Amino acid sequence: MSKMKMADGSTILRRNRPGTKAEDFCHWPDEAYEEMDSTLAVQQCIQQLIRKDATNIELILKMPEALDEGVWKYEHLRQFCMELNGLAIRLQEECRPETCNQMTATEQWIFLCAAHKTPKECAAIDYTRHTLDGAACLLNSNKYFPSRVSIKESSVAKLGSVCRRVYRIFSHAYYHHRTIFDEFESETCLCKRFTHFVTKYNLMSKDNLIVPILGETTTGESEA
Repeated sequence: MSKMKMADGSTILRRNRPGTKAEDFCHWPDEAYEEMDSTLAVQQCIQQLIRKDATNIELILKMPEALDEGVWKYEHLRQFCMELNGLAIRLQEECRPETCNQMTATEQWIFLCAAHKTPKECAAIDYTRHTLDGAACLLNSNKYFPSRVSIKESSVAKLGSVCRRVYRIFSHAYYHHRTIFDEFESETCLCKRFTHFVTKYNLMSKDNLIVPILGETTTGESEA
């Protein structure tokens, strides 16, 4: 929640009150990043840009001046994980343990779930849940990310492994639940934005970007 002071002296409360209809969510005027007075300003800025036009990926990924790049990467990854929960919910409709008993992407990629003491195979939907839960635990960790305005380089270095794991949710959905993937992507452009994000900041190897979002199709061997 934050407050926005208007030119006439009135104040707008930027908060979705209980009972607010979905179509009325975040129904308040845009605010310039420089005027956002909150420790959550970067998150608010990113979400505002997405609401304005989810297809304008270049603008969404354009970092404001004088902002720490580590914070920018961190906040975007938090946002990706939050939005990926929407894809996970849709996948539950048909991605079941009896039909998707491994986390795969085509017949060439099988992924092991790192949520266990020793990485092992999980049903795809369980892998999805475990991965998003693990990402949330790390990104909300007071040990590694105690601040939303300054992040240590050693903590920023952990973002690449999170990107690599959550990307597998996109790849499984694309190759094994294409209708769900296409519907979700047409509404959110999330995979396209994520692909541009990890490419721009070198957070993933291009060999691992197997969903042909950028006009290229890549293949690879199975990996853990």
